[in-house]
Amino acid sequence: MSENCQLLSQTEIDKFLKSHNEWKLSNNGIERELKFDTYLKSIDFINKIAIKAEELNHHPDMKIGYCNIKICFYTHDLNGLSNYDLKMVEATNNILG
Repeated sequence: MSENCQLLSQTEIDKFLKSHNEWKLSNNGIERELKFDTYLKSIDFINKIAIKAEELNHHPDMKIGYCNIKICFYTHDLNGLSNYDLKMVEATNNILG
């Protein structure tokens, strides 16, 4: 993990979530449930997010079902949310359009 990875305060997390209301806190992570029109669209999303996760070396936890994905970001090394989690949320939103 990069030395630029910093643990966020609760105030920073709350501020971020106010402008990203499709995301929520859950078990110390930030997560979102996604629904896709087809199974292949969900797989395409997974492939795109995997590429971005590799670029940042920050990988999500994902639960995959038919056309449904629950994605969660959490910085295990810091035992909390970091600026890298927020970068991945932004990347996810960009991929989704």
